[in-house]
Amino acid sequence: MKPLAPQNPIEALYREGRKTFIELVPDGGARLDALFHTAPALGELAVGVVYGYLHDRQGLDPRLQEAAIFAAIVAAGMVGPPLSVHFKTSLAQGLAAGELTELLLLVSAFTGFPRAVATADQLNLLFAGANLPSPPPPPPRAVAVAFCESVRRGHPSFAVDTLVRKLLRKPHKLSLHATAADRVLVESYVGQETTPRGTVLVRVTGADVVQVRAYVPAAT
Repeated sequence: MKPLAPQNPIEALYREGRKTFIELVPDGGARLDALFHTAPALGELAVGVVYGYLHDRQGLDPRLQEAAIFAAIVAAGMVGPPLSVHFKTSLAQGLAAGELTELLLLVSAFTGFPRAVATADQLNLLFAGANLPSPPPPPPRAVAVAFCESVRRGHPSFAVDTLVRKLLRKPHKLSLHATAADRVLVESYVGQETTPRGTVLVRVTGADVVQVRAYVPAAT
């Protein structure tokens, strides 16, 4: 029996990477074909590594992965296809437009203003092409922080029940984590405790809180 030829690992990674890219980016297949028309082998290598191998690693959540990639693109001054591609994949992976501008501001302090300004200029076009407002609404975490402060002051910006008030009141320590472009988890701790007394889910649309729900551990 003739032995089977070993499978080319790059080809396998490219197939998986192309599938992932098409799921994230509308017309992703056509975009890849146009981008790597002159050097298809480069496309196989780049897509296979980024979207076939790195994208599938489980050490970072997708939002953090895309945030790191976006920051690296800004730092490198890549305002061409890398920026436009990862603008779309960042939104697809749950980063809010306002989080991208926050990342741009943060990176500018380390990479220099000229590269940040060049990126901002391209972001204007990308926001317009995606029918997104520019400047974008505040990041979801910033909206949630303001909401929590309004509850602590006794004048919540969104109607809440007694349990939410209890979890967000002082002197409880709050730890806020944006998990998507429209939601933030708020963990409530007391003193030096390492287990939260409860969690509050804050859902936002743009700059507005639209839903608040509290969760507490079941009694044992």
